[in-house]
Amino acid sequence: MTDFLVNKFIKDSTNIESTEVRTRYGMLASVVGIFCNVLLFSVKLTIGLILSSLAVTADAFNNLSDAASSIISFIGVKMAGKPADAEHPFGHGRIEYIAALIVSFLVIEVGFTFFKSSISKILHPEEISFDLVPFVILILSILVKLWMAFFNNKLGKRIDSKVMLATAADSLGDVITTSATVLSIIICHFTSINVDAIAGLIVSAIVIWSGISIAKDTLEPLIGERVPAELYQKITDIVESYDGIVGTHDLIVHNYGPNRSMATIHAEVPNDINIDVSHEIIDKIERDVKKDLNILLVIHMDPVEMRDEEVLSLREKTSRIVHALDPELNFHDFRVLKENEQRNLIFDLVIPDSYSEKDANRVMHQLVSLLHEMDENVECIITLDRSFEAPES
Repeated sequence: MTDFLVNKFIKDSTNIESTEVRTRYGMLASVVGIFCNVLLFSVKLTIGLILSSLAVTADAFNNLSDAASSIISFIGVKMAGKPADAEHPFGHGRIEYIAALIVSFLVIEVGFTFFKSSISKILHPEEISFDLVPFVILILSILVKLWMAFFNNKLGKRIDSKVMLATAADSLGDVITTSATVLSIIICHFTSINVDAIAGLIVSAIVIWSGISIAKDTLEPLIGERVPAELYQKITDIVESYDGIVGTHDLIVHNYGPNRSMATIHAEVPNDINIDVSHEIIDKIERDVKKDLNILLVIHMDPVEMRDEEVLSLREKTSRIVHALDPELNFHDFRVLKENEQRNLIFDLVIPDSYSEKDANRVMHQLVSLLHEMDENVECIITLDRSFEAPES
């Protein structure tokens, strides 16, 4: 069914890198969500009024509130697909994260409402009666919501959409809560044991935790997160694969929404190569990365010494001392300024995230002392730095 809807309503559905295609996916998911929730609302409300069932009528309005999540998703995806303008040069992609954050709060609100209802039932137990028509409606509602959860989850993973995954979690939360109600009714009907309130507490905790997890995953790209290790390695491997590039460091990726990223990286080039040649290589890399990864890459050139024996020797000795202090330490942008007999070593020292400011200053002073012991004519100008790469999971 999912593939049928995608093939029917989304043109060029395999081109998920396209902003227009992603917007069509989002609109399809939102329209399906609105349709299903309004349909459930209409059916439940009609039967609830006919049977004068408060429970069925209340559940109908719960589905109407779920339609609001789909409407929020629709608006969010539509606005996120807007192109860049004078005020927003990187587009509006982050609006999708904001929409997902709003949906996550709705999921949390459902969990808290269910939690309060369960506490009330513990303090004031109610007898659960078995009525066939409302029971069948609950079963059908579970099936529809389960399909909606799989539908949104499949599309959300396909296009990496936070808001679709949040909507899928919202539907799955409804499945869990309604399933708990059905299970409680069955147990109570056949055993006369009322487990409704206890089951409600457990389910509400699951729903609240799900909403918090969605909010956390959505907030990370909004606040700013480290470069995923896989992407970090992919970009550095591409840049370092070109002739004329000696090494790279300080890769930073800025996320402006799904498929909307820009990055900066420092690329080391031999200092004895004509700058026009190096610049042409840099331009080609930037164009190729944009084409292959759809990332706007800006490369800063760092000239490095490749021939001066004295500089190479000092760099090698510095490397041995740095790694002897701590194998996790690293350095880059190594330069030597010669002033008569004095040698000024200038470089950035990359420290692990586990280092406190006190640890960083301690190791830097140790390094300065050891380098001065190595050669009394050596002075150091060290800049402390940290990596922007996320640890491998």
